[in-house]
Amino acid sequence: MVLSIVTALARNLVMVPAAVLRSRVAKDAEVLALRHENSVLRRQIARVRYEPADRIWLAALSRLVPRGRRREVFAVTPYALVFIEHGTRRVHLAGVTAHPTAEWTTQQARNLAMTLGCRMDPLRFLLRDRDSKYTRSFDAIFDADDMQVLLSPPQAPRANAICERVVGTLRREILDLILIYNATHAHAVLTAYIRHYNQHRPHQSRQQLPPDSTEPPVPATVADLQAHRIQRQPVLDGLINEYRHAA
Repeated sequence: MVLSIVTALARNLVMVPAAVLRSRVAKDAEVLALRHENSVLRRQIARVRYEPADRIWLAALSRLVPRGRRREVFAVTPYALVFIEHGTRRVHLAGVTAHPTAEWTTQQARNLAMTLGCRMDPLRFLLRDRDSKYTRSFDAIFDADDMQVLLSPPQAPRANAICERVVGTLRREILDLILIYNATHAHAVLTAYIRHYNQHRPHQSRQQLPPDSTEPPVPATVADLQAHRIQRQPVLDGLINEYRHAA
């Protein structure tokens, strides 16, 4: 009798991790099946439409998915090409697309050169990584303006630290907080934030001046809030706020 009880207990104890394992395998299989069904639906539907409740739910779930796997999970993972002027920290949004190619990247570089015009003259170097989308045609656009193209070492983000910090800022302050549902939405969001970044956001390396400011820094003073009214200007529906003295 005692031996039978011990045998039954041992059998049950062995079945517990097996049941847990089967449960995890079943959940993984269910997730894989749902992902496959979603991929099939995406091939059949030209444009994915999300309702506000869908965006809230997916935005909450996105915080639980590692950044490296978000491309596999979510329908839209647009690619943005930005340029940063090291001296002023000014950011330029060249373009946004869901399907980046070398031809697209080269065309965005042409558009940027035409937009900047004579402002390209004082620029001497272009520091970029070794992505295959940056071809000789891409570099030739900057060579034509007497700019030297420098390649950062492989797997060395600190070699282009200013760019990496801006990318991190974009992720922390905006992209991780909004569910992007297509390339047009991403372009509108980034355009609004970059305007705030260039015109209002202070930078420590520029003595708390924004990139577009040419005025000398003003000594810090304590404002009398009784005599000066503060005006709040929401950006991106209040996700970010700008504060100014009211006229």
